Amino acid sequence: MRSRASYPDQTPHGACIDHTAFIESLSSFSRLHRAQHWEGTFGQFLADILPAAPAALARTSHEYIWDMLRWHGQLAEDSRAAERREGETLDPGGRAGPQEPARDGHAIALFKRELFGIDEPLARGVEYFKAAAGGSDVGRRLLLLLGPPSGGKSTLAILLKRGLEEYSRTEAGALYAIKGSPVHENPLNLIPASLRAEFRERYGVAVQGELSPWARDCVEREFEGDFVNVPVERIFLSEASRLGIGTYAPHDPTTADIADLVGSVDLAKVAQIGDEGDPRAWSWSGAVYAASRGLLEMIEILKVKREFLYLLLTLTQEKNVKVSRFPLIHLDETVLAHTNLAEFHRFLQEKENEALLDRMVIIKVPYALSYREEARIYQKLVSGAPAFRDVHLDPHVLKLAAVFAILTRLTRPEREGLDVPKKLRLYAGEAIEGATETEAVRLRAESPDEGLTGVSPRFVINAISTAITRGTTRSLTSMDLLLALKDGIESDARMEAKQKKAWIDHLVTARKEFYNRWVKEDVHRAMFASFEEEAQQLLEKYLDEVEASLDHRQVTDPITGESRPADERFLRSVEEKIKVSDSGKMSFRQEVVRKAMVAFKAGEKFKLASHARMREAIEQYLFEERRDVLRLVTSAARPDEEAKQKISVVQQRLISEYGYDEHSAKEALSYVTTLLAQE
Repeated sequence: MRSRASYPDQTPHGACIDHTAFIESLSSFSRLHRAQHWEGTFGQFLADILPAAPAALARTSHEYIWDMLRWHGQLAEDSRAAERREGETLDPGGRAGPQEPARDGHAIALFKRELFGIDEPLARGVEYFKAAAGGSDVGRRLLLLLGPPSGGKSTLAILLKRGLEEYSRTEAGALYAIKGSPVHENPLNLIPASLRAEFRERYGVAVQGELSPWARDCVEREFEGDFVNVPVERIFLSEASRLGIGTYAPHDPTTADIADLVGSVDLAKVAQIGDEGDPRAWSWSGAVYAASRGLLEMIEILKVKREFLYLLLTLTQEKNVKVSRFPLIHLDETVLAHTNLAEFHRFLQEKENEALLDRMVIIKVPYALSYREEARIYQKLVSGAPAFRDVHLDPHVLKLAAVFAILTRLTRPEREGLDVPKKLRLYAGEAIEGATETEAVRLRAESPDEGLTGVSPRFVINAISTAITRGTTRSLTSMDLLLALKDGIESDARMEAKQKKAWIDHLVTARKEFYNRWVKEDVHRAMFASFEEEAQQLLEKYLDEVEASLDHRQVTDPITGESRPADERFLRSVEEKIKVSDSGKMSFRQEVVRKAMVAFKAGEKFKLASHARMREAIEQYLFEERRDVLRLVTSAARPDEEAKQKISVVQQRLISEYGYDEHSAKEALSYVTTLLAQE
């Protein structure tokens, strides 16, 4: 009998789940992360473990994180390759570790499933770890993420921490430590300074760390200096266990205690041991000890006292911390901090902080500037929220919300003929007349602080949640969204009247410049079943007329057989739909013909999908031709049976092919009717 797991199931949204594929993914993950626990003496470690991978076992925290990023990149690349090879089984044993690294370009893969629209900041973060792992002075700088709230800073830190936890459970990411050490120190630190040169010659790697006061005391007191018999164990990084991953969030700056970072004397143990200077009497609970060998996340770092900052910057630069009663304590860890713009600007105003800034690598993490990527953020947020589970969103809700959000983040372009909506489309990769493909890069360079202000994803999601809560149906339309956003803006007590007006104006722009076009296209396509075929024929006619115009030759009329000049009136009627000017028509036509020739040489047919602006022009042309039919079908107050049938067919096609439900399809038809009546 076939098991239930072999059958596809349905989610509340109707999406199909392949249980077998997911179970196989779990099995593959288990095989890959089935870590081997190991425990033995330092002598056994040198004999049995070290020879197989001496470079990997001597890695610094920066090197370890860089290898982790490349390992995840290779994992993602292997997964994509497996999807391309139908029927082949992915071998989890073939993953790349330090000896077989993934290409650097894949190192961003760890973040790509959760963070959208901030590829450039992510790439700069990856470059930081690459440079630090290579031994450059960058490794002696604190990494500070700077950006607005809900921009992805915390998520980036969380992904790094989870990535480290996962990597440490693989053979490529195996880590070993002196058993019981509160700072999980590398057992290679046991090698005396006088023997380290010989070790480097024999194994090709250098030992960079020093024993902690706890380890020195342990070796002398429990093993009488016989470090060969000191116990060693494999460790697995874990934030929950405070092992290799630490997090510090400041409380009230006036009452914050630096002991939260570096620990303090444990009076209960002093009573037992009798000596405050004994390492066993020290509380090794500070965040810097928990993060040793891995990553320390500092939340809202600029809220802490200056002495905290100096301690952290000394830790990053010298790999040491100093506490009372002990000599310098060597700690190898990466410090990742993040803060918001308001705190950073206050920090800049204090002149004595200039020296601290020189010892930081600052990466700006702005909001997304592509509405397509912003919509992916909303999709991720709503897909995991119970409130949205049984609610249908019309196909433009998230895109429209994203357009509004991006409009609030953009500055007005200085170039003549380019407004904010066009700039938004360029940032989303859409073609704009008179703008080259590199125009978006130039515009971003002109406005480096774009995305550091504006509406946050949290504000948008809150507005959508409010709209769903207030709604009487389990269906949310784009117009419902706009009204909810407007209410959210007007009821926000933090906003000034001037900003409220500007944001409401952005809502109007989003509706007029984007939603109106999208919904009209949907209704138009739904009306004509033969749209694609008809549009392709129109495209081919346009190409014939353009080629005749450019070559200055006659066209043979297919009906009369007579020769005639190229139909300039037809060409301009198509081109004007996308506002191609008379002066720019020749360059536009040459571009279309050039792309058609490229497709022809590649043995492919030139289709509407091959040229986004031509597709838009053809669609608008057909829409204008059918305007009267569309108005008749959608606006009849008392439609006869034939008109009712036409309306029903359009509505069903909107539902079955374009992502609407019954409620949103009716709303779309009604809205388009209103638009046509106004034209």
